[in-house]
Amino acid sequence: MTDILTRGTCFIDEFGRARIFQGMNIVNKSPNLPGWTQEDFRLIALNGGNMVRLGCVWSGIEPEPGKYNTAYLDSMRQALDWCEEYGLMAFLDLHQDLYSDFGTGYGDGAPAWASFDGDKLKKIYVIWAEGYFFRKPVHQSFDAFWENRAVNGRGLQDWFCDMLRFTVKYLQDKPALIGFDVLNEPFPGTPGGKVFRNLVKRIAKVVLTDPRFDRKKALKELTSGEIMNCLDCINDEKLYAKLVDSGKKEIREFDIERYYPFFKRACTAIREVTDKGIIFMENCYYSNLGIPCSTPKLTYNDGTVEKNLAFAPHGYDLTVDTPLTNFASPFRVDQIFNEHERTQQRLGVPVLVGEWGGMVPGAEEYPALEHLIAKFDRNQWSQTYWHYNNELHKGGIGEILARPYPQAVAGTVKKYGYDRKRKEFSLYYTGDAAVQAPTEVFLGKKPKSILSTAKYTLEENAVGHCILKAEPTDGKCVIVAQY
Repeated sequence: MTDILTRGTCFIDEFGRARIFQGMNIVNKSPNLPGWTQEDFRLIALNGGNMVRLGCVWSGIEPEPGKYNTAYLDSMRQALDWCEEYGLMAFLDLHQDLYSDFGTGYGDGAPAWASFDGDKLKKIYVIWAEGYFFRKPVHQSFDAFWENRAVNGRGLQDWFCDMLRFTVKYLQDKPALIGFDVLNEPFPGTPGGKVFRNLVKRIAKVVLTDPRFDRKKALKELTSGEIMNCLDCINDEKLYAKLVDSGKKEIREFDIERYYPFFKRACTAIREVTDKGIIFMENCYYSNLGIPCSTPKLTYNDGTVEKNLAFAPHGYDLTVDTPLTNFASPFRVDQIFNEHERTQQRLGVPVLVGEWGGMVPGAEEYPALEHLIAKFDRNQWSQTYWHYNNELHKGGIGEILARPYPQAVAGTVKKYGYDRKRKEFSLYYTGDAAVQAPTEVFLGKKPKSILSTAKYTLEENAVGHCILKAEPTDGKCVIVAQY
């Protein structure tokens, strides 16, 4: 395992350099072996990535109570080897959607033996997330998990933590691995249904009272244009704040009383195996919309505070997972990630945005993506895009993701960014000559011109991209690349 640490709001490598990670999610949601190939990981690097959020599921690891599928975990080991080959680091994501598959193919995560009433899960009609909003088997299974209800003589969380210990022990020797994300998008269970109903009521109230909304026209023919008008009605900071406030109380209770005790238990299990690796703390599913995350900073039962904690929030516009995905609003995603900024300030830890985007390849413009990637750069946040597709590098999404960015900085980063109109990348930092490794900047294609106050060389990485390596030096440093 590579020893990446956290210091304040920065990721730090073994040389003392500040690290920025950019990459993608690649997730095996099936209990069967993934169909990944070496080429998939090469393409992630081709999109400018140096990080992978590597997803696996409980049902794949432990199909029967106490019996672990090492062939499934060997596929994760192979993926980590491919990461290493292409200069990618990775953190493990214990993934779930709707708690479990329930034999329907709509969800993923827990094995059938750790689920409840799966045969009663009704058909999904419009979007997969309906299971969160309406389906009692999903709610009841989460309720049982948060209560640590006994199954086969042991609590569900106890089974989960045993599986987590085994998994960490099995993978910890891989150099590409840097940490652990213990549960994807934790969902409150039964209270989550109430939050959804409150959100719908608040949206309806805002839209129906807005003068731009034509009720008669909408009832007669609800076109994409009419739906966009509905969504535009909540493009107001105060109105959006009222929308997310409708679920604030329930999510705060969930974060503190249900999620945090589990999170602490799971992280304790990891630390019983290794003191290395970053712990990535996620937000609740509903905080993807901007409802505040209230999970406390990780403190173990003996009073020690986790020294390598990072916040890994997710954020999606209301249109994601619908036919209007490519009409995501820069305003609305701003509200979501502004809230995540406040959580970072409260926790005082680095941020790696675990999931964002969700755009469909093929559209001409993605203003919300360009807006967000620029925001992440201003915040000096790392990110992994949702999700890998072997066509991404051919279109607009790939071009947005594969922009220049600093991967390692020998000193303190002041600011960096890529101006798409001027086709200019700039990095400002205070150098530290005591660091025994160069500043490294991913440039992608070779720029037309480079201005650097530090001596530098240009090299190619494993997929032929141009990397600038600047010698460590003291004082103010500037690197500008013009394309």
